[in-house]
Amino acid sequence: MTDGPAVLAGHTITHPERVIDPSSGATKLDLARYYATVAPLIQPHLAQHPVALLRAPDGIGGEQFFQKHNEGRALPGVTLLDAALDPGHAPLLEIGTEAALLGVVQMNAVELHTWNATHDKIERPGRFVLDLDPGEGVAWPQVQEAAQLVRTLLTELGLVPFLKTSGGKGLHVVTPIKRLHDWDTVKAFSKALAEHLARLMPDRFTAVSGPKNRVGKIYPDYLRNARGATTVCAWSARARPGLGVSVPLAWDELTGLTSAAQWTIKNIEQRLRPGNEVWAGYTEAARGITPSVKKLARTQR
Repeated sequence: MTDGPAVLAGHTITHPERVIDPSSGATKLDLARYYATVAPLIQPHLAQHPVALLRAPDGIGGEQFFQKHNEGRALPGVTLLDAALDPGHAPLLEIGTEAALLGVVQMNAVELHTWNATHDKIERPGRFVLDLDPGEGVAWPQVQEAAQLVRTLLTELGLVPFLKTSGGKGLHVVTPIKRLHDWDTVKAFSKALAEHLARLMPDRFTAVSGPKNRVGKIYPDYLRNARGATTVCAWSARARPGLGVSVPLAWDELTGLTSAAQWTIKNIEQRLRPGNEVWAGYTEAARGITPSVKKLARTQR
């Protein structure tokens, strides 16, 4: 028997009682209500960024796929960007309103991932991300320590890093930068950072991807800084058991954090009050990376 549709913030959600996460019993309507609740918080992180959707039509236990372009059926309320921004592809997507946010949930999107650039200057990223991805056998305190070590390195290089949970297993260190450099320059710098960490502390970090290379170590994933690559957006739910949420943090909260999925769509209420204030000063913190690139190179001679 098909459940009747639900109306949420003026948007129709069909099959609202469909369970999308058997581990928690969360339904499609639960996810829609979550996104309606955090819409004011997630919108600044989505604004002007091309977005990739992780869609799970049969729930998180079924097939999942990424959608980066407008292919096939239109997504309700979603802005289609100028096709010239990504030549050879259908238009990139942007979520600019709560209606668009609920529209993609209606189309079974669970996760929202964003580019490191905005559409007005798409060849000049405004941030780089190091995704601290723990391998098999890495305990949570090692992940916390790794984040602190990355923060120290970036700060010593004159940059201002910010922190968020991944909603999965690791932590994301997000560093705003001035939009002066092309994708290759920013990616090369982030790769050099990962390699520097692995060279200094080979017992803790590896700069080589792949599960076999990460056993007992943390991989600072710099590949998210390539053109067209994306990272899960702050306040996005994750398509994993429990439906964890990627939540911005203040650095002084790191030691008290119990896991990268400490907050889920079911318990997020306790985290809404601090909201985005923990990232106050983010825009003003952007720095040009040229001095940092040179300083890092000097340390490696």
